[in-house]
Amino acid sequence: MIYFDNSATTKPFQAVIESYVKVSSQYFGNPSSLHRLGLQAEQLLMQARAQMAELLKVTSKEIYFTSGGTEGNNLAIKGAANMHQRRGKHLITTSVEHPSVKNPMEQLKDQGFEITYLPVDKEGRVNIDDLRREIRPDTILVSIMHVNNEIGTIQPIEEIGEFLSVFNHILFHVDAVQGVGKIPLDIKKAKIDLCTISGHKFHGLKGTGVLYVRHGVRLSPLHSGGGQESHLRSGTENVAGIVSMAKALRLAISNGQSNRKEMQLLNELLRKELNKIEGITIHSPQQLCVPHILNFSIEGFKAEVFVHALEEKDIYVSTMSACSSKKKNTSTTLLAMGVSKELAQSAIRISLSYENTIDEAKKAVAAVKELVIQLRKVLN
Repeated sequence: MIYFDNSATTKPFQAVIESYVKVSSQYFGNPSSLHRLGLQAEQLLMQARAQMAELLKVTSKEIYFTSGGTEGNNLAIKGAANMHQRRGKHLITTSVEHPSVKNPMEQLKDQGFEITYLPVDKEGRVNIDDLRREIRPDTILVSIMHVNNEIGTIQPIEEIGEFLSVFNHILFHVDAVQGVGKIPLDIKKAKIDLCTISGHKFHGLKGTGVLYVRHGVRLSPLHSGGGQESHLRSGTENVAGIVSMAKALRLAISNGQSNRKEMQLLNELLRKELNKIEGITIHSPQQLCVPHILNFSIEGFKAEVFVHALEEKDIYVSTMSACSSKKKNTSTTLLAMGVSKELAQSAIRISLSYENTIDEAKKAVAAVKELVIQLRKVLN
């Protein structure tokens, strides 16, 4: 099997699975309980929070555990909007965000908020001058992803954070789900107020995540209950998942530099060889792009047809975001970049991990070339 769908989810590290099993079986108490088992679980929770804070170079009090990227983005966006709506009801995001940002924005629009969607250039990148023009006295939140989940474009987060830092009434939220553990992001240096990460994107387990909330920033909770996570995210904590996520992030960051080099070599090989195949257009930019994502279109073929054809050869890729791929929608990211609808409907995403090899990349390219020839014969 060749697994090239790591932006959808990664295979958990074996040490992560072992950590989860150990905590689940030996330290299964509720952290809110007063007895010994509860205190043991609470201690593990505190240790994991401290570890996550150290790895992200923030403080423990700024770490809030969630169930993943979708919850984190919803909590950041809706929580900020509802808490600060008396200051204003204008929100800014981009035209290439993940559905877990775009859809909460649209829900808030139905509640009377005004949303501005920034355009992107042909590489899927926002221009800070466009952001500068859209800032208003009633703007309360700007939400911009770090790494685009479909094409891998890196947004100028530090530049945006520096610009926004002079506006005391505007919070800056970053969806860092596709970047954390793969490319560096200094949350404090970038002057980020809210930052979302998801464990299963860096070889942790599904159902785990963190929302960084800068000290002093206030959010309205999405739901009320027992008051866990400093009353921001009620619900019994997933201690085993949280502990294993901290381990996953530590392993991902410690091996990050060597893994990036290996994935960059694979990316360059794939790009070079795919470019030789007639009818293929590569959408991922060569500069300011992560090494683990490569997006391309095959002229004349529907993406889902090609995905299933590759699956028959035991090669697993995807179309757009995993959250959208089954809906058979056209990629709004590619359309926003100026790609034609026909070409956007044939887009394929390869996403790599540290486990992928040169041999796998060569086999995948050979399979793509063979399928293009076969399918064109059928169509003709």
